[in-house]
Amino acid sequence: MNISDKIKQLRSTKSLSQKEVALSIGIDQAQYSRIEGGKVEPTLSSLEKIAETLGIDVAELFGKEQPLDINSYDKNIVEKIQQLDHLEEIEKKSIFNIIDMAITKKRLKDTLTNALSLAH
Repeated sequence: MNISDKIKQLRSTKSLSQKEVALSIGIDQAQYSRIEGGKVEPTLSSLEKIAETLGIDVAELFGKEQPLDINSYDKNIVEKIQQLDHLEEIEKKSIFNIIDMAITKKRLKDTLTNALSLAH
């Protein structure tokens, strides 16, 4: 099950409307609908707000359907993410903003590269 399906399932289980969740997390209902529809990928900060609204941990949105094989590189990432819990809230937000910015930049670069390769 992908993240959008998981969010939709959990929202339905909690008997919440899309509009209620959207208002709670501070986005419009149309944007929230695109998240549930899998048309846009939510940012980490949006996932945190959605999880909070649904009364769950963010990790539950990524429920393990199969055991994860964590190599040493992945383990290093997991350990660093766990350390985020020890930071001040403003420091967490700054890190999440940097991550969101890097991901957005990567997606834009990939999209432009793809568009240029299609144009040739």
